[in-house]
Amino acid sequence: MTTNISSLASLIWSVADLLRGDFKQSQYGRIILPFTVLRRLECVLAPSKAQVLAMVETTKTMPELAKEKLLLNACGHAFYNSSPLTLAKLGETHVGDNLDAYVRAFSKDAREIFEHFNFDASINLLEDSDLLYKVVRAFANVDLSPEAVDNYHMGLVFEELIRRFAESSNETAGEHFTPRDIVRLTTSLVFAGDDAALGKPGIVRSIYDPTAGTGGFLSCGMEYLHELNPAARLATFGQELNPESYAICKADMLIKGQEISNIKLGNTLSDDQLPVNRFDYCLSNPPFGVDWKKVEKQVRDEAAKQGFNGRFGPGLPRVSDGSLLFLLHLIAKMQQPSAECVGSKIGIILNGSPLFTGGAGSGESEIRRYILEHDLLDALVALPTDMFYNTGIATYIWVLSNHKPAERKGKVLLINASDMHSPMRKSLGSKRKQLSDEALSEIVSLYSRYQESPIAKIFPTTAFGYRRLTIERPLKLAFYPQDAERLASLTADKGWSKLDGTLQSAILTTLGQFSEAKLLSRDKFKKQLTKLLGEVKLPAPAFKLLVSHLAEQDDAAEVCKAHAGKEKGEPEANPDLRDNENVPLGEDIYEYLKREVLPHVPDAWIDTSKTDPLDGQIGIVGYEIPFNRHFYQYQPPRELTAIDADLDAVAKEIMQLLAEVHS
Repeated sequence: MTTNISSLASLIWSVADLLRGDFKQSQYGRIILPFTVLRRLECVLAPSKAQVLAMVETTKTMPELAKEKLLLNACGHAFYNSSPLTLAKLGETHVGDNLDAYVRAFSKDAREIFEHFNFDASINLLEDSDLLYKVVRAFANVDLSPEAVDNYHMGLVFEELIRRFAESSNETAGEHFTPRDIVRLTTSLVFAGDDAALGKPGIVRSIYDPTAGTGGFLSCGMEYLHELNPAARLATFGQELNPESYAICKADMLIKGQEISNIKLGNTLSDDQLPVNRFDYCLSNPPFGVDWKKVEKQVRDEAAKQGFNGRFGPGLPRVSDGSLLFLLHLIAKMQQPSAECVGSKIGIILNGSPLFTGGAGSGESEIRRYILEHDLLDALVALPTDMFYNTGIATYIWVLSNHKPAERKGKVLLINASDMHSPMRKSLGSKRKQLSDEALSEIVSLYSRYQESPIAKIFPTTAFGYRRLTIERPLKLAFYPQDAERLASLTADKGWSKLDGTLQSAILTTLGQFSEAKLLSRDKFKKQLTKLLGEVKLPAPAFKLLVSHLAEQDDAAEVCKAHAGKEKGEPEANPDLRDNENVPLGEDIYEYLKREVLPHVPDAWIDTSKTDPLDGQIGIVGYEIPFNRHFYQYQPPRELTAIDADLDAVAKEIMQLLAEVHS
């Protein structure tokens, strides 16, 4: 069996040599991918082709529905082709017409795959360039039979071809598929713990991927379950935005006998095409850090109209990153535990920002809050960097469950697998590292054992929550009624020009009559000003103008107090000195203030009017998961003597090189 994926993909991609000159690099994939799918379907159908053709003859006069059932039965697959043609039998003339007829002879589901590839247009372009016959012959000679390339490795071939296509057209390959080592790990984590149930005879489970790509997660889920229980059945569901990836996913599911009407084309966030479906397992690798501006209206409308009855009730992240929208979507797809259903599990791959982006009260924080307060987050696994084809950034697997075992309830397991990688013999794009089978097994074992170790730590869900307190300090103003610079600033203010000229004159005259150059009390300043103005009334906006230009905060000054309202007599807060403190959930906020704040600013107080909209308590609740902080290990700096020795060695090497140059 052919397992050298790179070699097989290179053999197929070598067709590009025929296209060079007549086609742009960005067009190669749109020709090579559908021909690869066609050749794969042809090879899968080859063993039963004679039976199908015989059945075509005997069913000519039958109704279409009965005819289709008999042809599918003769074929032994979920699709068939009723034409006697193959790529090797298209002839040397009228190749385009023959190829079109051959493709149209596929059953409806298979035929639609080529429509999504826009295969007709590719055939016409190849004919216009007089290359169709050569390309057809090239593919007719590639052995893509299941005996030569099983379904798993065929999936890898498709993904390698897409990666090359993306590179040649400057697209983002990682948006279309996920490396198989990451797929295998995520799938294993989600299925872990369910082995006993999945091993029962006749078991039926459903798996869903809202960003299906080429179907890697769906295929891996099927393979995992088949290894565990060959008699089990996994119903696959998915939705994909990219037409080429969708077509490959659909072809892959068709070959594997899945109900391909469950695979949908479209944007999951704006147009959920499986709105009433709920699933046992959900797996996804949504695009990292991609904005959702294009679907903002639909998402916001759903959130406003449906709230928690829809998908986005907990909150909306910033428009610049839609990762958490996919997570909310998956949570909405979970089956609730009942007598008939155990519940659901989710595995989703996200970059680092969903762990901590957004402060208390933000959309991101509220989403994390919902997940943690509903005890949905089971585990987080930090992956090595350089694991993906299109980016080297740090990534994390989130494992969520709504049916945690008793020992896991109210807890979250963090696994730091960032160092558990092996180098790749040859880099693929940005992917320079991979997970060996041993590393994968160890990570799954850490998850299953649920015990602490140097790279595995267990925390209560509340450990990631805090209350953001607003800390106020009193307004203490010193006034400088005769400071020349301040007076110049006052008279240059636009607000000053709006005052009546008589009032302007009276104020300036009065300020010149003050006996003190500096007053440490707002009340004293106002009383003296009012007294000196006599019968001239001082409007509130005018006094506010004086305060903004003639006063400044001074710790030696008297505290300014409110003169009206329910706060009358209470200290006024200086907004310029306002600060926030994050207090861990469960800790007494006043004890925290006494310990952490008052030793530094004894006159500070908590603004008790700022309360959380959900629990009504003082302070806004926020959640973040500072993953790296929990695994940080202090590395002492090197000794200065060692650094000096290195510098001396480098200096000597430089001098030696210079000497060689001049000699």
